[in-house]
Amino acid sequence: MKFTAILPSPEIHCFTILLVAGLYTPVRSEITSLDTGNIDDILNNAGVALVNFYADWCRFSQMLHPIFEEASNVVREEFPDATQVVFARVDCDQHSAIAQRYRISKYPTLKLFRNGMMMKREYRGQRSVSAIADFIRQQKVDPVKELQSLEEITTIDRSRRTIIGYFEQKDTENDHTFKKVANILRDDCVFLAAYGDVSKPERFSGDNVIYKPIGESVPDMVFLGSLTNFDLTYAWSQDKCVPLVREITFENGEELTEEGIPFLILFHLKDDNDSLDKFQHEVARQLIGEKGSINFLHADCDKFRHPLLHIQKTPADCPVIAIDSFRHMYVFPEYSDLAIPGRLRQFVLDLHSGKLHREFHHGPDPTDSTPGQEERKEMPSNPPDSSFQKLAPSETRYTILRDRDEL
Repeated sequence: MKFTAILPSPEIHCFTILLVAGLYTPVRSEITSLDTGNIDDILNNAGVALVNFYADWCRFSQMLHPIFEEASNVVREEFPDATQVVFARVDCDQHSAIAQRYRISKYPTLKLFRNGMMMKREYRGQRSVSAIADFIRQQKVDPVKELQSLEEITTIDRSRRTIIGYFEQKDTENDHTFKKVANILRDDCVFLAAYGDVSKPERFSGDNVIYKPIGESVPDMVFLGSLTNFDLTYAWSQDKCVPLVREITFENGEELTEEGIPFLILFHLKDDNDSLDKFQHEVARQLIGEKGSINFLHADCDKFRHPLLHIQKTPADCPVIAIDSFRHMYVFPEYSDLAIPGRLRQFVLDLHSGKLHREFHHGPDPTDSTPGQEERKEMPSNPPDSSFQKLAPSETRYTILRDRDEL
């Protein structure tokens, strides 16, 4: 017997069905519908929450509904405590304010929350019951590894950022704060903890937390604030775990693009740490105030040959600095100019003011021209199109919202 699946029309709300032995049987669902009245209370009291932001008219949302519901049933069998794991959904047409609050730019979007805080990495894996259930299982794994001896610290991987907590006892307020921070930043740092006699040599004046940066010779940093203050502990840990200049890869390119702010990128050869160090230093010195208005990134020249070709460069030209505004790409004139005080900052300010765009199309601004130049007709030029915009979500998996105001 053959069955033909008929999707509801855009005007009809989605419903979910399960085909069992030739019969349509309703799926038992434990999905919590969120609205402005309950969203904060439910998410704040959930250890882990996976939220489906959807629209009934979106065919991809319709396809995901039965999968999402069945995954919730599978997970509930393993984690019966309703506060441990919550599967929830938001109808973005009905609750546009919530969609705007969480910057939803495509349907369906699966966002992960921990204790009410939205994680920057949303779920982008396979849309199957087993894949979603496995994802949640991974989120429930304890991110803190307990040290059995301090000698273990000598063998830690110094190519990863590591935060170590030394506590007199387990399950104290300090320990709970540390574990809460570790859960949120588990993708960015390695978290280790030592307790009791094992930790005693490192507890000079009470419980202690240190950060071990990347590199064998880089000195440790000690947290000097109160461990009972979650906001302070989290802010310090985030500053250490999430670098100001992040590496863009094909794996994280989509999520970085979805942050919706331009890229300032250093293209460098993989082993060229010197140019990366100089770039990081100048970004921290000149552009710390621009954090939040532009993403500071570095990329492997060999892996990202295509964007380089867009700006008429090759790996042989690296290091190269460029801005991708998601409309066009603009090249920093000379890498050596990085050493000129304020030059990199001005490059970014010229993007924000529109000067880079104007000059690409109409030539130098009159204020920057030589005497009489403003009387000369400048030939319009065309800046290269954005290359990293192509890393945005696939339209074969999502309904992309071109204009976020339509929410």
